[in-house]
Amino acid sequence: MKFVDEAYIDISAGDGGAGCVSFRHEKYKEFGGPNGGDGGRGGHVYAVADSNLNTLVDYRFSRRHDARRGEHGMGSDMFGAAGDDITLKMPVGTIITDAETGEVLFELLVPGEVITIAKGGDGGFGNLRFKSAINRAPRQKTPGWPGEKKNLKLELKVLADVGLLGMPNAGKSTFITAISNARPRIADYPFTTLHPNLGVVRVGPEQSFVVADLPGLIEGASEGAGLGHLFLRHLQRTRLLLHIVDVAPFDEGVDTVAQAKAIVNELKKYDDGLFKKPRWLVLNKLDMVASEDRAALIKDFVKRFKFKGPVFEISALTREGCESLVKEIYKHVKAQQAAEQPYVEEDPRFLTAPDALPADDSAAQ
Repeated sequence: MKFVDEAYIDISAGDGGAGCVSFRHEKYKEFGGPNGGDGGRGGHVYAVADSNLNTLVDYRFSRRHDARRGEHGMGSDMFGAAGDDITLKMPVGTIITDAETGEVLFELLVPGEVITIAKGGDGGFGNLRFKSAINRAPRQKTPGWPGEKKNLKLELKVLADVGLLGMPNAGKSTFITAISNARPRIADYPFTTLHPNLGVVRVGPEQSFVVADLPGLIEGASEGAGLGHLFLRHLQRTRLLLHIVDVAPFDEGVDTVAQAKAIVNELKKYDDGLFKKPRWLVLNKLDMVASEDRAALIKDFVKRFKFKGPVFEISALTREGCESLVKEIYKHVKAQQAAEQPYVEEDPRFLTAPDALPADDSAAQ
């Protein structure tokens, strides 16, 4: 399935049905009175967050979505039926924006969450509504109210706890394959990854986190070079960034420190908030470095890169060092989740143990 993370749609809720002017006609009842019913409301347009979807491709070629209008009111006190609602399934993490004003209207962040993105118009009043003691034969009615019509932009930002950064062929896809259930395409040429891949990492029973693997970044990505700039938005909701570096590039003339600094600069140019996110350095492909040279290589890289945060040494191919890194990631993610939960002050009435409560004097009497 093609990965699409942006689409434009036009939606239209149903118009309300018109009210009816009608009078009762029965034998021997010359003045039966009004019996025109109201029109039915138009159909609503709902959006639901579906955890089984991970792309907006359904809306790339299906742009128009219209709900049914309500039926008109009829005689014999019959009200019109409401128009059928429509429900649009969208991936979790979809942002719904007004395409004309750029205003963010809704965000689907919880699986199963349902929101109303366009309300159907109310039905018009029939002449039965206008009956009164001084107006016994009303001939008034009202048309149905129009439903809401909107031009929307849908933008998908994947919900992942950890995002992977790195140059093409740094080993990001191999790393996510080693630690999770994701199976991205892996090959020995740049830009093998063409769209984000999500993987669930199982640390233990009911202990897991989600990792996002993005196409590799190159210098000039923030201005449109390469593919990675198209998907940088997917890192904005992560809690941690892993900067994966190939310490043993195939081309010996490559300056890995300069490449790593270029990626950090691209992050800063694209979004300062993304640049300030917690970022760990992961030195990959150590299996291709002689054991006696590793310590000196790592020390030299960290010194020249001037990195202040945590540094991890791994080999995604042989999975050396991956287990300890996963455990540290899980600790960080859980700590971040706990910090994001709002503090709820406990009710002081329930802080005292039952045995310490004062005795009821009335019971003793």
